[in-house]
Amino acid sequence: MAKHRDIVTVQVLVDASIDTVWKCWTTPADIIKWNNASDDWHTPEASNDLRKGGKFSYRMEAKDASMGFDFGGVYSDIIDKQEINYTLEDGRKTKITFIEVDNKVQVIESFEAEDINSIEMQRQGWQAILDNFQKYVEHQLPKR
Repeated sequence: MAKHRDIVTVQVLVDASIDTVWKCWTTPADIIKWNNASDDWHTPEASNDLRKGGKFSYRMEAKDASMGFDFGGVYSDIIDKQEINYTLEDGRKTKITFIEVDNKVQVIESFEAEDINSIEMQRQGWQAILDNFQKYVEHQLPKR
């Protein structure tokens, strides 16, 4: 029987088109520019095979090289420009929903918490990454 895991949800409203948001979320060249929770971390490598059964992998490292880890999984379902579902390498599930709202995009990410760090720490980390995504999309890309 599968272990019950707490579901944590983070979200952000991005002032960009769904096409731009989707591209930035799924393209490795963009992912490496926003996928970090703090300025002392970065993602030097990313690969993404965006299809059901496809795999993704992001190498996340401290900029001082003191620590790092691979974050990856397998896509279980994708609805173009609406929803991405995947299972992490440790078996936890994640769902990301993209909803167009008044020419903006609400990105809602729900994930099964892990057992090592507190739920609040996980929520803060994932929210920080989502906030970086929003900043990247809104400030580094040309306006519509």
